Amino acid sequence: MDGIKGIILDYGATIDSNGKHWAEVLWDAYTENQVPVTKTAFLEAYIYGERYLATHPVIQPHYTFRDLLLAKTDIQIKHLIENDFLPEDDKSLAYSLAISNHCYNFARSVLKNTIPVLEKLAEKYPLVLVSNFYGNIETVLKDFGIESFFREIIESAVVKIRKPDPAIFALGVKALTLQPHETLVVGDSYKKDILPAHSLGCRTIWLKGRGWEEEKDENAADTIIYDFKELEKIIIK
Repeated sequence: MDGIKGIILDYGATIDSNGKHWAEVLWDAYTENQVPVTKTAFLEAYIYGERYLATHPVIQPHYTFRDLLLAKTDIQIKHLIENDFLPEDDKSLAYSLAISNHCYNFARSVLKNTIPVLEKLAEKYPLVLVSNFYGNIETVLKDFGIESFFREIIESAVVKIRKPDPAIFALGVKALTLQPHETLVVGDSYKKDILPAHSLGCRTIWLKGRGWEEEKDENAADTIIYDFKELEKIIIK
């Protein structure tokens, strides 16, 4: 990673779940809480929820991550009930809180390992966060105590550009006041992070975890890692 002068980091599924797609985190929570639905039904509810949140102002800027998770799971559970995957009773309505708490605790546990790495990265490089998020990313970062690591936060809901549009990464490069070849992009999604960043001429590290779908093309990634902590060995010398 010679010549790197600044780093753009993805947030969701990179910093907060160590490469594990949030659909998989949620499904594990459904399984742990013995929600009696198939994974196919869950995925339908998950996709419905993400599309609903993209078009309805449910998530408010002051929402913490716990608030966000509860809103997400509430939409999913209601969708499952309305489509007869779950009965409409007190037990089903209580799943949202149990699932969101499970996921919040999971993120907290992951951040115990990623925060020390962020601290070391921020000591050596300027960091910019580029994330597809709901308009409350600053509240989430403050809740977890990591907002101070980033020179600037570029959030899709604010700038009105979403990954995989390379333009959102171009904003990150601009915020760093660097050239693309001097900029390293780290993300968990090959299609949404690595490919668009590579198209700009940025260097890339793909945090390859338990993803939404299998990626067969890996050529755009300069380096592949399987744990966020590997960044210490690669770019912190």
